[in-house]
Amino acid sequence: MGSEVEVEARRLFSRLEHVGWSEEDCALIAPMTLEINKLKQEQDAVILAHSYQTPDIMYGVADHIGDSYGLSVLAQRLPQKKIIFCSVHFMGETAKILSPEKDVLVPKPAGCSLAESISPEDVRALRAQHPSAGVVAYVNTSAAVKAEADVCCTSANVVEVVAAMPQQDIIFIPDEYMGLNLRTLTQKNIILWQGRCIVHKEFSPETVAAVREQFPGVKILAHTECSPAVVARVDFAGSTSAMMNYIKDSSDEEFMLATECGLTDRIRTEFPQKHIVGSCGLCPYMKEIALKDILTALKAPTSEQIITIPEATLKRARRALDKMFALTAHTQHKKAKH
Repeated sequence: MGSEVEVEARRLFSRLEHVGWSEEDCALIAPMTLEINKLKQEQDAVILAHSYQTPDIMYGVADHIGDSYGLSVLAQRLPQKKIIFCSVHFMGETAKILSPEKDVLVPKPAGCSLAESISPEDVRALRAQHPSAGVVAYVNTSAAVKAEADVCCTSANVVEVVAAMPQQDIIFIPDEYMGLNLRTLTQKNIILWQGRCIVHKEFSPETVAAVREQFPGVKILAHTECSPAVVARVDFAGSTSAMMNYIKDSSDEEFMLATECGLTDRIRTEFPQKHIVGSCGLCPYMKEIALKDILTALKAPTSEQIITIPEATLKRARRALDKMFALTAHTQHKKAKH
């Protein structure tokens, strides 16, 4: 057993040294990551980790790393019947909506400031106030809220989805900043809700200016959950996966990321030749999850860890997601060809 642990510690260090982990740090967690990786094989389970997770989870036990929706779609195609989704609760719900026949678990029932900013009752009230409007729900919402929407969207396809809606008036929920950014990109009348991501709302134009002054020539990237004032001043704004692709394809070497710190850890680990400067933001919800919680989900899951959605809610939420697929089918076909 000792030799197995030593091999595991060396494997961990080969990935985690880029984000400041020592050999001693890796040796401490090696027994647990080794046990988790054995259990997932025995149970035909797959571990998915959002890019905002800690490096020990992303590179110690995760089989796939990505953004929430991309991982949920991937989970549909994977052969495993058990999904351990290291993410906040609504992301686990999305995976369950798309793969209702699979067992979906989240290591911690962690919340999200965006998802918790709006309820199904709020959506119904908005519909009553704007009866001719279509309702577009950002994927960062609960299953119950998705069930009240006409269609869902991601940060990557929001412009395409809104443009394809037949209504001129669009209720966009729940991200106020993304909705404001959307107003500059479409010809639709965007009706907003006052939800904000607690990480991305903290970035300011002054943050961008200070980084540019200190690091001339730096490329600054921001998530579209940041305010329009920030988005207007950066070199690129987009989804988590879009920012990853921008850096991967760029010949530049110095970047600042106006997003959650987990993405910074990914860049430093996967692209060690790239240099990340400036500060990032920490999501307290994503960081609630620890290796011990994943171990519990595999060995003796609690009812809170198991994702369950009432059948009627699941079906209505699935319709909103299927509508998104339909509205973006042309783009998805083009991507598949290339």
